[in-house]
Amino acid sequence: MKVNTSKSKNAESFYIKQSYLDANGKSTSRTIRKLGTLNELLPEHGPTRDDVMNWAKEQARIETEKYEQEKENHCLPVIFHPNRKIPHGEKRKFQGGYLFLQSIYYQLGLNRVCRKIRDRHHYEYDLNAILSDLIYTRILEPGSKRSSFLAAQGFLEPPQYELHDVYRALSVLAQESDLIQSEVYKNSNFLTKRNDHILYYDCTNYYFEIEQEEGDKKYGKSKEHRPNPIIQMGLFTDGDGIPLAFSLFPGNQNEQKSLKPLEQKVIGDFGCKRFIFCSDAGLASESNRLLNHTANRAYIVTQSIKKLNSEYRELALDRKEFRRLSDHKLVDLDQLTDKDYDQLFYKEEPYSTKKLEQRLLITYSPKYAAYQKEIREKQVERAASMLQSGNHKKTRKNPNDPARFIGKEAVTKEGEIADVLYYLDEEKIMQEARYDGLYAVCTDLFEDSPGDILKVSEGRWQIEACFRIMKTDFMARPVYLHRSERIQAHFLICFLSLLVYRLLEKKLNKNYTCDEILNTLKSFEFADVQGQGFIPIYESTKLTDELHRISGFESDYEFITKRKMREIQKLSKRKQV
Repeated sequence: MKVNTSKSKNAESFYIKQSYLDANGKSTSRTIRKLGTLNELLPEHGPTRDDVMNWAKEQARIETEKYEQEKENHCLPVIFHPNRKIPHGEKRKFQGGYLFLQSIYYQLGLNRVCRKIRDRHHYEYDLNAILSDLIYTRILEPGSKRSSFLAAQGFLEPPQYELHDVYRALSVLAQESDLIQSEVYKNSNFLTKRNDHILYYDCTNYYFEIEQEEGDKKYGKSKEHRPNPIIQMGLFTDGDGIPLAFSLFPGNQNEQKSLKPLEQKVIGDFGCKRFIFCSDAGLASESNRLLNHTANRAYIVTQSIKKLNSEYRELALDRKEFRRLSDHKLVDLDQLTDKDYDQLFYKEEPYSTKKLEQRLLITYSPKYAAYQKEIREKQVERAASMLQSGNHKKTRKNPNDPARFIGKEAVTKEGEIADVLYYLDEEKIMQEARYDGLYAVCTDLFEDSPGDILKVSEGRWQIEACFRIMKTDFMARPVYLHRSERIQAHFLICFLSLLVYRLLEKKLNKNYTCDEILNTLKSFEFADVQGQGFIPIYESTKLTDELHRISGFESDYEFITKRKMREIQKLSKRKQV
């Protein structure tokens, strides 16, 4: 912009004008601001005409800077040609939801961990770029390593590495799995306060699309009831359900033996020495309880009432001497009313085994009892239908198989078995009904209140949610990899993806469901506008506002220049303050 003057018979006027090209491509100008006449400006900006001109030129400079800033941040002329075709191979849509995951990734210091690993190995590819893209695509568009590489091509920051670099990086990631787990745990404490005074542990397994056993891929009891070889995973989470550490072990190994080596790693490498161990009954063997029965550690584990010896089992089934959890008043379960439907009742007994003195808490929930009764009645109906159709044999080893309610009795004739009579076993139905609504917990904490102990035990659902997210949302199975180091790297990526997602979920105060968060992240797309910038093409919601707030950048403007997008990308890689 420049200063123009116009003279008339009585005055000289000062203007700031801007030159531009009109719609026909011809050069012209327009007045941006009228500064005033010379006589009007002399008293304030004089005393001479040169002083007024210098002031006017300064105003023109200010207007130029203002215009450039508005041009950069707001208004930018864009011309579209209705008769011009889109060039082949030109990418115009980009995925930007990874930016919010990238914010967590860099706050976890995984880029620094990759630099530390680089110093221990000799490779030329960018491990940080590969690992970060594998994590982002596992959350946003899970698939094979090749499909992940192709999906990352659609990011605002596409890969600069090659596909073969991805497979080479898997071997390095597998070798450094323990280091990565311990480093991200330590770094996560700067991102959020970890609730590592309570540690939940559980196991699951993943099947492979193969027919024969190979390496650690062994035949075992599949969670999906599939006949394929499996590999098992043990997982520790903290009290908030945020992943802490994992390990893999053969599919035919007893899962109870998986606890000790992983727990020793958590104690030694992570520095977690004081905690309450919590698991389900399947992992609560006496040896695992003894492992955590120390001065620094304690345990809270579920206990199968049916597997108690007869003395303790009858104490648990006795419906008297229970107390209402809300006020600790004694109640008789047979005298409950509809007002007690949402209440929880408990009683506790000293529980001794060969090596441990424990505390047994038995709880009763009328709501849970009604649920179990409804399920059992439907199973009994199915058992009756099986009897009518003649299909009365158990088809698989399943504790919930309706055929368990079908009894059989041999019919003899002349001292020999002539036939087998099948019938609905009412006695077994009545015996199973005695357990409706009952739940038991064992612990070596004798001073803590029943409410606190039960609250810790109830938190085990969070580790089940972690397995569901990995298997269903992150599609961690089936596994198609064959080499053991690549399998280890695959599950390390799934573990880190779960960690990044759970930390993001916590920063959102757990106000949104997994589906809401993932669908919103996947919808964060941007359209490129003639190489000059981007237009967001996602729906702005309260969740998108929250994602921007916790990540420290905003992308919900009508237009984002290239320069502004680079600033956003830089902000997403900030180190946690």
